[in-house]
Amino acid sequence: MPNTLPPLTALRAFDAAARHMSFARAADELNVTPAALSFQIKSLEDHLGQPLFHRLTRAVELTDAGRALAPGAAEGFRLLASAWRAARQIGGETSLTVTAGPAFTSKWLAPRLYEFANAHPEIDLRLSATLRVLDVTRGDVDVAIRFGYGKDTGVYALPLANEWLTPVMTPELARRYPTPQSLREAPLLFDESIDFLRPACDWPAWFRAVGMDYAPTKGAHFSQADHAVDAALTGAGVMLGRRSLTIKELHEKRLVAPYSIAISTQAHFRFICAKGAEERPHIRAFRDWILAEIERTASVTRALTIIPVEEIPAP
Repeated sequence: MPNTLPPLTALRAFDAAARHMSFARAADELNVTPAALSFQIKSLEDHLGQPLFHRLTRAVELTDAGRALAPGAAEGFRLLASAWRAARQIGGETSLTVTAGPAFTSKWLAPRLYEFANAHPEIDLRLSATLRVLDVTRGDVDVAIRFGYGKDTGVYALPLANEWLTPVMTPELARRYPTPQSLREAPLLFDESIDFLRPACDWPAWFRAVGMDYAPTKGAHFSQADHAVDAALTGAGVMLGRRSLTIKELHEKRLVAPYSIAISTQAHFRFICAKGAEERPHIRAFRDWILAEIERTASVTRALTIIPVEEIPAP
């Protein structure tokens, strides 16, 4: 058995297949064909002198040798990616790759990019708008901004502003529907992207918060939150708007929140990067800019009475 290390391409193919337990998904991650990935793994097994996977009909399983190699391969590539990022920054790398959900990218990040570019012309910001989880420890991205309850382990995770929801609408609609009671007659918009929140942060919860037993279901339903915001901006209806996605429009008075009652959830956005990377100049600059932007619109939050959804009586 040779003592020299096998080619990195073969080890990388093995690492991806061991993480996904699928040659097809591993090939997709590495942008190669399944046949090419299978060839790389076979060459690694030839180098080792024994199989690393049991090939089953519709799946693969690690052999004892594969289970022995997998943790070290994963850690090795994580350390290599971290070292490579550090070396690139020392060498004057100017790009910063950020991943966030499509709605947050569209309604929070994209409208503010001009301000960030003016403040930091030395940084080439690259955005990946996806809900797919990209690993900040492997070099796929530098920063991830994610929404949820947050069980972030092995990374630097900074909670951003708390998320609240309140009815938002155009000033014209606010004149037509001046009270919560009048919303019974209003066209309501439904953002289904937050249906996973527990307790639910929806129209029935908000109406209970203001003392109304009303559980509407009729109206336009949107699977993407930014589409619901766009509809509200056109005057199509009243949206239960999230802080993160409507605060710029509220701050600039394109939308208004006339009732001053909001409900909050424990789910929140987090700024995530690899441990130790939070003080790298570009990442620190981006983090500090986000925090400053949140503070710049904090007056909108201070004008609201916010009721935690956990404190709202159940129906």
